[in-house]
Amino acid sequence: MEHKGGSRRKGDGVPKENSPFINNTEHDKNNSYDGTNMALFEEEMDSHPMVSSLLNKLANYTNLTQGAHEHEEADEEEGSKKKAVKSPQMGTFMGVYLPCLQNILGVILFLRLTWIVGTAGILESLGIVGLCCTCTMLTAISMSAIATNGVVPAGGSYYMISRSLGPEFGGAVGLCFYLGTTFAGAMYILGTIEILLTYIVPQAAIFKAERKEEEVDALFNNMRVYGTCCLILMAIVVFVGVKYVNKLALVFLACVILSILAIYAGVIKSIFEPPDFPVCMLGNRTLQNHGFDKCLKTEVIDNLTVTTKLWSAFCDGPELNATCNEYFANNNLTLVQGIPGLTSGVISENMWSEYGPLGMMVENKKLSSFGGSDPTKDIYLPYIVNDITTFFTLLVGIYFPSVTGIMAGSNRSGDLRDAQKSIPVGTILAIATTSFIYISSVILFGACIEGVLLRDKFGDSVKGNLVIGTLSWPSPWVIVIGSFFSCCGAGLQSLTGAPRLLQAIARDGIVPFLQVFGHGKANGEPTWALLLTAGICEIGILIASLDAVAPILSMFFLMCYLFVNLACAVQTLLRTPNWRPRFKYYHWTLSFLGMSLCLAIMFISSWYYAIVAMVIAGCIYKYIEYRGAEKEWGDGIRGLSLNAARYALIRLEDAPPHTKNWRPQVLVLLNLDSDQGVKHPRLLSLTTQLKAGKGLTIVGNVLQGTYLIKEAEAKKAEQNIKSAMSAERTKGFCHVVVSSNLRDGVSHLIQSAGLGGMKHNTVLMSWPGTWRQASDPLSWKNFIETVRETTAAHQALLVAKNVDSFPTNQDRLGEGTIDVWWVVHDGGLLMLLPFLLRQHKVWRKCKMRIFTVAQMDDNSIQMKKDLQMFLYHLRLDAEVEVVEMHDNDISAFTYEKTLVMEQRSQMLKQMHLSRTEREREIQSITDESRSSIRRKNQGATENSTVSRQSSTAEDNQEDEAQLIHDKNTASHVALNDKAEAGPEQVHMTWTKEKLFSERNRNREPNANVAVRDLFNMKPEWESLNQSNVRRMHTAVKLNEVVVNKSQGAHLVLLNMPGPPKNRGGDENYMEFLEVLLEGLNRVLLVRGGGREVITIYS
Repeated sequence: MEHKGGSRRKGDGVPKENSPFINNTEHDKNNSYDGTNMALFEEEMDSHPMVSSLLNKLANYTNLTQGAHEHEEADEEEGSKKKAVKSPQMGTFMGVYLPCLQNILGVILFLRLTWIVGTAGILESLGIVGLCCTCTMLTAISMSAIATNGVVPAGGSYYMISRSLGPEFGGAVGLCFYLGTTFAGAMYILGTIEILLTYIVPQAAIFKAERKEEEVDALFNNMRVYGTCCLILMAIVVFVGVKYVNKLALVFLACVILSILAIYAGVIKSIFEPPDFPVCMLGNRTLQNHGFDKCLKTEVIDNLTVTTKLWSAFCDGPELNATCNEYFANNNLTLVQGIPGLTSGVISENMWSEYGPLGMMVENKKLSSFGGSDPTKDIYLPYIVNDITTFFTLLVGIYFPSVTGIMAGSNRSGDLRDAQKSIPVGTILAIATTSFIYISSVILFGACIEGVLLRDKFGDSVKGNLVIGTLSWPSPWVIVIGSFFSCCGAGLQSLTGAPRLLQAIARDGIVPFLQVFGHGKANGEPTWALLLTAGICEIGILIASLDAVAPILSMFFLMCYLFVNLACAVQTLLRTPNWRPRFKYYHWTLSFLGMSLCLAIMFISSWYYAIVAMVIAGCIYKYIEYRGAEKEWGDGIRGLSLNAARYALIRLEDAPPHTKNWRPQVLVLLNLDSDQGVKHPRLLSLTTQLKAGKGLTIVGNVLQGTYLIKEAEAKKAEQNIKSAMSAERTKGFCHVVVSSNLRDGVSHLIQSAGLGGMKHNTVLMSWPGTWRQASDPLSWKNFIETVRETTAAHQALLVAKNVDSFPTNQDRLGEGTIDVWWVVHDGGLLMLLPFLLRQHKVWRKCKMRIFTVAQMDDNSIQMKKDLQMFLYHLRLDAEVEVVEMHDNDISAFTYEKTLVMEQRSQMLKQMHLSRTEREREIQSITDESRSSIRRKNQGATENSTVSRQSSTAEDNQEDEAQLIHDKNTASHVALNDKAEAGPEQVHMTWTKEKLFSERNRNREPNANVAVRDLFNMKPEWESLNQSNVRRMHTAVKLNEVVVNKSQGAHLVLLNMPGPPKNRGGDENYMEFLEVLLEGLNRVLLVRGGGREVITIYS
């Protein structure tokens, strides 16, 4: 409901519902509540009014009424100076039934129905009428359900659809309905001019045809000139005063009803005394009865045989010996009664169709005909011929506009005493009445009128009388005048209604380029909208043919009806809690059938117009979706999205994604400054480049404090993050958490962000650049704890160093490289990231290089071959380089150890260390508690412990306490449970021979002694410091190599070493990382999530 106390608020972008009742307490502020009965609620009286005052307001609430007093107050004063609006008093009969009747009955009934019956035959005409009437009846049922589901504001169909299907569909349908109404205006004006120039004053034509073949062009040019004049005249009338149009509406309706009664009277009279309208036939061909009085070739006057005017038309001259047309000479002239009457039995001849091409002569097959001249030349003689090619589907398109107009009642919903009761009853009764009129007319026309006269579109064979007029009683003029006024009235109604509809759409603010049409005169008359409407109408008038304009407006109305049915079906199927229509006689199957019928008729009547109409509606839909103002109208499509999302989420929950489907679902941890502005927007750019719009992105932030105090700040932070996300084109969700400290907040985000199967598996954060500063003492602690938590949660971690120097989405990096330093294998994320980045325009031109580290006793040439093979199987294009680091240079990182080693959980494998390293590593393990846990768990001899620690493939027992392995010391070996391990992963560079030689070497007595010594040692801080020295040594050496090779790279990806087990060494850890990354510009530290994310299998 977009009303507040009776007036519409102008295109407000507020995404909430503007309810006139809740939170609307202007009147209640002063009367504080004194009673003691409700003391418990007194503090909330401001925002939650008492039920008594709510009901009082409800009773006084009125809609803006439509029509003459629609926009009484000026736009500027809207709301401030409200005039008392008369309470609407129209009942069902006056408010819905008659307007619908007037809109449905119209130009097609008078000008084309006889021709449709003659061409299609009674049976197929009944089919056409039945199809179209069924379609509108089903639509009316759906519309009744929507119209009785809550108060429908003035604005009718547009409001109903937009509020139940959302702004995109609402706008598309609203504009379709608008175009339909506008073209209907053009069709009525063309009908008016056709009646005027063909039947009332034919001599007023400006363009006159010299020859018969020019007649059609002359008629069209006359239509264009007169139609344009008529349009200008009507537009002025509408501009000057809508009041007059509404007052005249009843007069026009009276004309229509009188005309229909005259037809029925004429049918009844034709039983006893058929009217005398003879049709002159030459052979079996029908002649145009314009230039002659007598249906004779010659006549005897004063005993002289004289040729008639008809003779002159077919012969060279009036002489009896003149050369005559062959067919004229061979065939006799006969007079056939045009209206033989209801009881004449002509109905049997009119049962079947008589379709034909353009230029086919209208013939009576019963009469004899003797072959004659060339029919292609004969069409220029005064015969009656088809002016267009006729076929069933064309007639459906031409006939359909005569059943439109069913929305007239709902468009006046503001004026009704009880809209919820009147709209269904009035509309359905009106459709039933008009359907009866159409069906009876089809049968009666077929039973009363001769076939050749029915197929004579403009009544040329009966001296240019309106064919339907010849049947009516007391005089043809009743119908001619009646239909003229009804067309005028309908045209005026269309020109009044269409601009209002456009104004309503413009004021809703959903289509930005239409904003200008929301303005109007001081009293709210839509001036600009009227100008546009007249312009579009003029297009229809320039087409000039009623038969060509009718299918166009059929399309637009059918689109509109299709969406009404869709709205009802969607709401019913979704069982939205708010879907409680008063009108109970609807069902989703009926709506669905109506929708299918609309679609079918669209394609039946003209498939190319149907496609154009759908493209127009689709473009408007996408445009509103892309540009339109954010609106929340509680529409059904949102409900549909919710249902689909819920279903998909439940399906996703079933199993973790397969490696092939794995993609980084990112939780971005953003930092905000003191004003809640985003500190590192480049982090969002990186996310966009990594995701290319696919997968899940959650942007999280933690505010310190309590939610009750910080709620406003949290809202502001969320707004800022959302605007930063839209600026960086990051598609995803924003999640701001208020927590007593940052540490817990981040922990909560890592644990609980996401929903069901849509959870993040990767955390992206920036490197805490200020960790050394005294002003930010906690940042490094929080950082390290976050690293530990992502590891515990089996999530991958990406840390961007120097994130502000990363490229924006507008940058395009030239030729360059993305360097991957693959030191330990933790699931292959390191390989996947450059591939994903290179999908984005920013990184597209970059080449990928992979570096790996070899030691003295490794065969680096073989390693390079193996690695190239591995990449070939992974289908990744990259240069491979093996960097040799001598044995005394590197302590913890080795290629063999890492390629097979898995960090945690399912894929965890044993590390492979050479003997010298193992001895060196063992001495650095000083964490005694860790050893004791091992001893307890194993409950076996030291020897068995050693063998278990050194074995690679035999036993897989999980060491529960230590799942996280530290990549710097690479010593805390943990083995996975066999049950969880899944199939063994085969890695390229490990061979069986190597495996056995390693294992045997590790089982030598030296190693055993060393391990025994280890278990007897006490933790000594000196040795810890010693290990720090060695770690620093590693960091410096590795940094030298990386800087040497990758200083010029656009981006360096590097395995991130894990934090130490004993928390005393956390500051040192930060120092190691700083040293490791020194001298590198853009670095992305990657820590895998402990599962394979890239596979060689298809």
